Formats: sequence, C-alpha cells, structure tokens
Amino acid sequence: MKIGIFTSTFVRPSFEEVLDVINGYGIKSVQLNMASVTGADMPDHLEDETSDHIRKVLDARGIEIAALSGTFNMIHPDTKERKKGMQRLGVMAAASLGLGASIITLCTGTRSTESMWRRHPGNDSEAAWTDLVGSMEKAVRLAEAHEVMLAFEPEVNNVVDSALKARRLIDEIGSPYLKVCIDGANLFHTGELPRMQEILDQAFGLLGDDIVIAHAKDLNRDGDAGHEAAGTGLLNYNYYISLLHDLGFTGSLVLHSLEEKQVVDSLAFVRGKF
Repeated sequence: MKIGIFTSTFVRPSFEEVLDVINGYGIKSVQLNMASVTGADMPDHLEDETSDHIRKVLDARGIEIAALSGTFNMIHPDTKERKKGMQRLGVMAAASLGLGASIITLCTGTRSTESMWRRHPGNDSEAAWTDLVGSMEKAVRLAEAHEVMLAFEPEVNNVVDSALKARRLIDEIGSPYLKVCIDGANLFHTGELPRMQEILDQAFGLLGDDIVIAHAKDLNRDGDAGHEAAGTGLLNYNYYISLLHDLGFTGSLVLHSLEEKQVVDSLAFVRGKF
C-alpha cells in the first residue's frame, strides 16, 4: 500500500512546483486534478503536448498517477450538463494512456444543481437510478475504448449512497472496467456512526474485490458529514487500514480534504497506521 495525495491540495504557480512540494514530503503517488495543470478540473481539450509535459515532469520526480479525477454530476437534472461532463470524461479517458494513468475516479451524482456533494430527495427515485445506469453505460464504453478503469465512490450524498447500491451498480453494468474508490468517511448516514465497524465490514465484504483505490480523510459527524483531514475526526483508522491490509490492497491511499498546513500531521498519522 502506498500513500498518495490530491495535487489540488497545493496551489503553486506551476505544476512542476506542485510536484516539487509533494516530492519534498516523500510522497510518490498522486491523484491528479487537471486544474493543477490546466486550470480546469475537466478540460474540454487536452493537447498531446500537454500530456507529454505532464508525464515528463512526473517521471523526472519518480511520481506516479494513482488516478485522474474525473468527477462530474452523472445524474444532473439538466441533460446538457450530463452530456458536457461525458464529453470531458472522454477527453480524460483518451489522455489516460499517455499520462500513465490506469484509473479515473467518478462521482455517481445527485439531483442537486448546487453541488455534486449535496444530498437531494430525488436521489432515491427510480428515475435517478435509471439516469445513473444510462450515464455509467456511456462512461464504461469510453473506458473500454481507452482501456482505463473507472472507480466510482459510494457517498451518502450521492445516488450510490451505500455499499449495497454500489454492488447493485457493478452487477447491473457488468463491466470489468467499472471498479470502486473506497472512502471510509463517506459511508455513514445520519445515526450510523455507532455501527461504524458493521458498516465498514459490509462495505469491504460487498466491494472488496472491486476496490482499486482508497481515500484517506475524516469526518466530524455522520449524515451530511463535515469532512476534514485524516486523523482529526471520528473514523476508526486502525480498523479502516486493517481492512485494506486484509484485502491485500497494494494501491494508493490518497490523502484528501485537507489544507496544506495539515499535510505534515495527517501524513504522519496515516504512516503511523501502516
């Protein structure tokens, strides 16, 4: 298992400077948010020269891409927004091989038009599920064409808000290119924190064979959780890390939802759990 970090944790004038800071912490794996390079989370276009430059500066520092961030609202009420997101996902998928990236992370989306991470009562409707399946089928076709895995994240504010729904989605899509990004802090609906171990066990039991990347953040409450740096909240990290170890997980555990000033302590905390 490796520790990684989101490139968006650091704001610098150039991508090279972002990587130099990451390298200085001894971190050799990143989840690449394209805003660190292009200024846009998911650009409309990505020139070959840009991809070549990204790969060159990463290789020069011995840093790998654990995953590309490809999140967009897959069940946005406005179909034009969904189409735009899918087109941009196609750009990311087409660039993945040249970047040396084998995984793109996804958000299953919400009916909320204000934020991809805001719960909406419409998320539980059959229409929302039908829209998700339709979007995911399109996304998987892109993934298959470019031989890159998609890893979606079960999250209480999204349409896939549990391990059970994640298992259902994987089974309905039926593609080896659809996998899971697990985040222990994203799994607890209101009132579920007292059942933390049970819910983590269920998630790993149902999804373990499909987990290809993991996130490391924390939460200060259940439900619509306030997310914060790993080691500063309520998640049982001893148990979370032990479940990843028991899987034989050798991928990246990516630090997330932290400010630059928190990196030293959060990194030390997670390394200590290893």
